[in-house]
Amino acid sequence: MDGFLFSSAPLGHLVLRNRSIRSAAFEGMCPGNLVSDDLIRYHQSVAAGGVAMTTVAYAAVSQSGLSFDHQLWLRNEALPGLRRLTDAVHREGAAAAIQIGHCGQMAKKSVSGGVCLAPSGGFNLYGPTFPRTITIDEIHGITRDFVVATRLAKDSGFDAVEIHAGHGYLLSQFLSPFTNRRRDEYGGVFGNRARFLREVIREVLSSCGSSMTVVVKMNLQDGFPGGGGLDEAMKVATLLEAEGVHGLVLSGGFVSKAPMYVMRGSMPVGVMARHIKNPWMKVGTKLFGRFLMKPEPYKEGYFLEDALKIRSIVKLPLIFVGGMTSREGIENVLEKGFEFVQFGRALIHDPAFINKLKTGEINISGCQHTNYCIARMYSGKMVCFQHE
Repeated sequence: MDGFLFSSAPLGHLVLRNRSIRSAAFEGMCPGNLVSDDLIRYHQSVAAGGVAMTTVAYAAVSQSGLSFDHQLWLRNEALPGLRRLTDAVHREGAAAAIQIGHCGQMAKKSVSGGVCLAPSGGFNLYGPTFPRTITIDEIHGITRDFVVATRLAKDSGFDAVEIHAGHGYLLSQFLSPFTNRRRDEYGGVFGNRARFLREVIREVLSSCGSSMTVVVKMNLQDGFPGGGGLDEAMKVATLLEAEGVHGLVLSGGFVSKAPMYVMRGSMPVGVMARHIKNPWMKVGTKLFGRFLMKPEPYKEGYFLEDALKIRSIVKLPLIFVGGMTSREGIENVLEKGFEFVQFGRALIHDPAFINKLKTGEINISGCQHTNYCIARMYSGKMVCFQHE
């Protein structure tokens, strides 16, 4: 029996060939903020390996939203490469999605072109950056940037966009009471902190019409005291369902406060430091990395308990993510009412992971959850230590 994993299912305007989606794990394969042949080959290999949809990660909607010089910036110059990528994915029978967002206080001046923006000013130790408070006019401008990016994604042949409203990037920074200390209509009570996200979603959905699927990546919890918790996540999910998005990716963690809550396990800070080019950042990572990136216990399906609370209150398709590596674990998640499962590290280890599950060649990924690939991708392209 193939089970739920290999049954087709609708997601917005798409019908996906099975329940597997490549998550928007940062590839680090966009030197000069443009598509590379490596990026195309990787996503084509994942599509050939059996996933129903592969997601290109971490595309900034504007220059002000960039954190890295090897991060994709969705602009006109990127279209030819992106069209080559979507054509390659479609030839393998998979759908193509792209994650769009803005890094906010995590943006780097050297690539973003100016001082980074945040809901409220202050020092961000994890940048390290000194963001300034974004103005209302700039909020409206970035909302327009999301619309332009969505249109560019459509012109590039993408079937879906994933709005990044999690992990402590700009939309998530507005949602979180930890980073949003504003006293205007974009701060304070939950409805105000969610205003920016609501405005972005409405404009993106209007721009897409009936031609593209729109999903949102959101946090279940920020992962630290004073951050957003599950009660507010339930409000976010209800809001997004009411606005008409086609699916939710249920994740968690805040890169500028609780980075390992996103990925779980521990970070090999020595590997990360070795590949950092900036000498000050290299030294700082060696000395303080283990304190700033404190380990979090890993177990397969680590967001499941929280995600089930969202499942109980909404009816729209839910996309589960959380270190899934085994056929048994995947089927268990699907049987609990989640329509799709996203995979990151398992597909970095082996792009053919899904096909190998289907044929019975394997029942569990060979990924060892060392997070070596994560340590590498922030300064260069992702790679599994077992294949370097």
